[in-house]
Amino acid sequence: MLHGATPDGRPFGTAASAGAGVIGRDAVVLALKNLLFTVLVPGTVAVYLPLAIAGGRDAASGALLVLALVLFTAGGALYAWCVWDFATSGRGTPAPIDAPTRLVAEGPYRYVRNPMYVGVLAVISAWAVLLRSSVLLLYLGFVTTVFTLFVVLYEEPHLRRLFGEPYDAYCARVGRWFPRRCSRT
Repeated sequence: MLHGATPDGRPFGTAASAGAGVIGRDAVVLALKNLLFTVLVPGTVAVYLPLAIAGGRDAASGALLVLALVLFTAGGALYAWCVWDFATSGRGTPAPIDAPTRLVAEGPYRYVRNPMYVGVLAVISAWAVLLRSSVLLLYLGFVTTVFTLFVVLYEEPHLRRLFGEPYDAYCARVGRWFPRRCSRT
């Protein structure tokens, strides 16, 4: 039997702590669903396909290598931050079938409405730079177009129906792909 206490002071192994295990299991399940989605979808779009398209090429060196590393790091970190916010604030995943149940407008979402997509596009850009591949630049354009169509035709109307006026106000404040300048009034 476990000894100790839950973070809120309830002892483990008692009726008072029974809910703590359920919350823990829910968090683990949510983390696993986020991991599965990340491996399958962004992993395919931002890692597997770029390598399949342009793999086997020699990697860049010097300034191009540094730029690629910056793009990989920034894109990966941005994506991870967004997944964290979806899980902790929205209680969901990036998957449309298991989306957050609360509007997420914090973290990177304070600046752009689609930072997760921006992170994925940064990783694809990193591959294009690292492998010096014009074909990957075309792929980047294709993925950008698909993301934009998905956001405009499905995601935004769905979020508008789901969250109503708070989502409309959020859209008025925050740009789709790029941060808006602060208005001086």
